Amino acid sequence: MTDGRSERTGSVADVVGATVAAQGVKDAFGILGSGNLVVTNALCAGGVRFHHARHEEGAVCMADGYSRVTGRVGVCSVHQGPGLTNTMTALTEAAKSRTPLLVLAGETPAAALTSNFRINQHGLVESVGAIADRVHSPASAADDAQRAFQRAQVERRPVVLMLPIDIQPQPAVQTHPSRPPMPMLAPPVPAADAVAAVADLIQNAKRPAIIAGRGAVLAGAADELERLGARIGALLATSAPANGLFTGLPYALGISGGFAPPFAAELLPQADVVLVVGASVNHWTTKHGALVAKDAKVAQIDTEALAIGRNRPADIAVLGDAKVAVEQLDDELERRGHVATGFRTPELAQQIAQRRWVNETYTDESTEEWIDPRTLSLALNDLLPPDRAVAVDSGHFLGYPSMYLDVPDARAWIFPNGFQAVGLGLGNAVGAAIARPDRPTVAAIGDGGAFMALAELETAARLSLKLLVLIYDDAAYGAEVHHFEPMGHDVSLVRFPPADLAAIARAAGAAGATVRNTDDLDVVGRWLAETDPRPLVLDAKVNPTIVAEWLEEAFRAG
Repeated sequence: MTDGRSERTGSVADVVGATVAAQGVKDAFGILGSGNLVVTNALCAGGVRFHHARHEEGAVCMADGYSRVTGRVGVCSVHQGPGLTNTMTALTEAAKSRTPLLVLAGETPAAALTSNFRINQHGLVESVGAIADRVHSPASAADDAQRAFQRAQVERRPVVLMLPIDIQPQPAVQTHPSRPPMPMLAPPVPAADAVAAVADLIQNAKRPAIIAGRGAVLAGAADELERLGARIGALLATSAPANGLFTGLPYALGISGGFAPPFAAELLPQADVVLVVGASVNHWTTKHGALVAKDAKVAQIDTEALAIGRNRPADIAVLGDAKVAVEQLDDELERRGHVATGFRTPELAQQIAQRRWVNETYTDESTEEWIDPRTLSLALNDLLPPDRAVAVDSGHFLGYPSMYLDVPDARAWIFPNGFQAVGLGLGNAVGAAIARPDRPTVAAIGDGGAFMALAELETAARLSLKLLVLIYDDAAYGAEVHHFEPMGHDVSLVRFPPADLAAIARAAGAAGATVRNTDDLDVVGRWLAETDPRPLVLDAKVNPTIVAEWLEEAFRAG
């Protein structure tokens, strides 16, 4: 009916699923239980493809990786109680990384005080930085669902929508026959005087640099930053989560921080003005302050007021959307007729090109038993097509893919390390592969993370994904070994017997191979040529005696 009178449209669960589907959702992830089966079926009836994970943590990771690649809200569906508690580590990562997610979670009825499933779901969700919301009644179900989806989209945060199981089966009362997507809100516009103040700063700069973070990726500000950088003669760098934002540009230095090439680490401290765009400039990004000169002027653009100056004092604060703010700043400088060479000379561009990680020399410490992780990463980078995605788990190995595996753009880079939790990378890679099945996706993980997420190998095989699972296998929690052993501590408890992860992968339905030298990587070429997609797991036996150069800095940060 369209005359404003109420209309009964099925159960609350049906309406919630249909409303979420109507927001343009294409894919959803999760694990089904009695508390979320009906709403998930309604999602599917609305045209959403549902991808069943093997663990709720993996399901949220998949939605997270999917969102990072597509820019859309990731959707996940879980059972109440343990179904929700199983999501917590992945949900925390998504909250810290500002990934827009909607998690549909069953909830124990308010009156079921003695239910085994009963926990304070609201408090639990909010304790990790996500937003807790609820379907309140049969009359508000559609509005509740749409509100939760919109909050995830606008606030760029995970929202968990609680679905009380006593309300779900009740007949819904809806005042509209459908809930189409709400119009997109215009991004927040910065104050003109703040933009002018940054323009004043840049006009007086001799050697400006731009450091862009995940906020710039979320805002889609790459083109605007490139144009501004060219106008002012700036060096370009990113935080680790924004890697790929400036791929292919001649004055792009790559990741700022512990993963920065030596030449980039020489150049960045020479900047007299640093424009920070959507980045927290934490101790990782600045290498504990060493990459930003003490007398450098810093202007910081962010949508969050509390993010500005949180880790490094800002001389000028600009509150607003990264894309809009940079565009307005460039317009203001154009109006003033400002164009500067800054850092940019042909000679410097040539030096930057010659001194990237791929050109840095090192002593190859491969043996008959083990491959050097640097040699492994460089060889694989040459074998893979340029159009690929890379998801990186946490652990001692994580710098190797960050330094040596190229990505075509920032949406092809999935870096779930906001919480520094081991075991999230494989799930994120599965979601990224589902988002873009037309290209190979690499899950760069350690053996510790592989065992934590082992069940999702079956998911990748069942879904026939073009997923390359690259396991840097040192048969240990390498970070703890290399940090504590030199101090004289017993590290035997964080070392493990060798395991055949390739055989485990084959048992799960994937292809698997053990890698001890570059010749063993021939399997990758054959896998890339296969017409029927399937995951390939490389159990790369990396030299466990090699200590990553960024490790000391990592433990120094705590």
